[in-house]
Amino acid sequence: MKQWWKEAVVYQIYPRSFNDSNGDGIGDIPGITEKMSYLAELGIDVIWLSPVYDSPNDDNGYDIRDYRAIMEEFGTMADFDAMLEEAHRHGIKIMMDLVVNHSSDEHHWFMESRSSKDNPYRDYYIWKKGKDGQPPTNWGAFFGGSAWKYDEATDEYYLHLFSKKQPDLNWESETLRREVYDLMTYWLDKGVDGFRMDVINMISKDQSYPDGETRGTGYGDGTPFFFNGPRIHEFMQEMNQEVLSKYDTITVGEMPGVSVEEAKLYTGEDRNELNMVFHFEHVDVGNGSFGKWNPTDWKLTDLKTIFSRWQEGLDEEGWNSLYWSNHDQPRAISRFGNDSAEYRVRSGKMLATLLHMLKGTPYIYQGEEFGMTNVAFDAIDKYRDIETLNAYRDYTSNGLLTHEEIFRGIHERGRDNSRTPVQWSAEAQGGFTTGTPWIDVNPNYVDINAEAARKDPDSLFHYYRQLIQLRKQNPVVVYGKYELLLPDDEAVYAFTRTYEGETWLVLCNFSDEEQVRELPFEVNERVIGNMEPVSPFTLRPYEAQVYKV
Repeated sequence: MKQWWKEAVVYQIYPRSFNDSNGDGIGDIPGITEKMSYLAELGIDVIWLSPVYDSPNDDNGYDIRDYRAIMEEFGTMADFDAMLEEAHRHGIKIMMDLVVNHSSDEHHWFMESRSSKDNPYRDYYIWKKGKDGQPPTNWGAFFGGSAWKYDEATDEYYLHLFSKKQPDLNWESETLRREVYDLMTYWLDKGVDGFRMDVINMISKDQSYPDGETRGTGYGDGTPFFFNGPRIHEFMQEMNQEVLSKYDTITVGEMPGVSVEEAKLYTGEDRNELNMVFHFEHVDVGNGSFGKWNPTDWKLTDLKTIFSRWQEGLDEEGWNSLYWSNHDQPRAISRFGNDSAEYRVRSGKMLATLLHMLKGTPYIYQGEEFGMTNVAFDAIDKYRDIETLNAYRDYTSNGLLTHEEIFRGIHERGRDNSRTPVQWSAEAQGGFTTGTPWIDVNPNYVDINAEAARKDPDSLFHYYRQLIQLRKQNPVVVYGKYELLLPDDEAVYAFTRTYEGETWLVLCNFSDEEQVRELPFEVNERVIGNMEPVSPFTLRPYEAQVYKV
């Protein structure tokens, strides 16, 4: 079925690092409004806005103190309304970040909840008695340590799957669910166009709370008991019925550990849950024994297998979201391409070609469109990300990884790689701020910035514009069937898209060597490519071509 959100291109803004309008070193909402014409020039349809709600910023806004207020550092509700109006004036929709697996421990719900066992807010959160002086389960938290925090006032523990300042909400409580639906309605009535839902497949917990299998850190793996939990589909259908069905929205659920079969349940059109999900399989290729903190080499065939499984699995039912990077992932070119001066732009165009020619809704992460790269800070105190800082402490203090080993992991895969400020120009601080930025700007801003890319007709920025226009003008890009070619090839990713008698052939060279292939196609017309082709099936390093065949 044709839908506007299938035809859209989404651009993610991480407000803290996007554009600072007042010189305090922190990106803000007026800074986003200032750049709306830039985003319109790029051609995107939807902005996914990472959290802008009032927050103590233990996890950069993913710990919410008030769901109906704006973080002071980012501006006011009047600033938000002005941004929303400016976006809509440019034909751009706004998708808010909905963070309702947990709140901040400074939210008034939690302050009440922890005050006494018979407080009406007690069951808004998950409280348990300890076992033999230990936490209720052996689960580890994603940011290190136990997932339970002891609270002296009531002699019980509360669950926090992330930071101890991010207590998990109790979705078993009907009253709590009603509060969530009310706040969603508040924002939709204000005029926002949908939600990206943070770790939404973790809201239903197995009520028997069993221990998990012990991992290297000494804590148990609780994920089997809260990834896609027992009541998750009931909750998602209720949310849809109570709120989403009443508006014309775009929705995507962030879902660690989700399978293709589960994604069909979340995104099937007759299921009335969500439009699409974010899975993590492709960004986890090359994980080592300690996940991303000791990465290993990955193979192109691994990536093909994952993409193809999702492309084929959600072909008839459900819908894919397509992304290389976001605020939790390293920079796309550094991760999957080649960020050397020689190949940065070319490999960036190749990666963009591949992603935008797959079936699904593409997501662009701020700065990706002109080729921002990972940053390699030389000292741990230059990092700001709670996950990175805790991992450094935990893995080095217990001798699991050396300083050099974990720094390699941080440089390759840490979350601050994507959180350095957007490089707008070659001016001081990359034109992001006139003050001191909250995290250092990547020193390569002098060469890599939006202003230079906009001035260069052959830049990555203008290539992204072309890809976005192709999607708008050719239904084959949105609705065409995907078919993988050369499945065992470790250098070339090749596939076709076919729709109503039209077939496009996509060829991407992931290697730094020339590749020549034989393919049983007659080329009619070149659609787009990152260099002038020498011959249809000869691909120079990181070359990408799309042909009508």
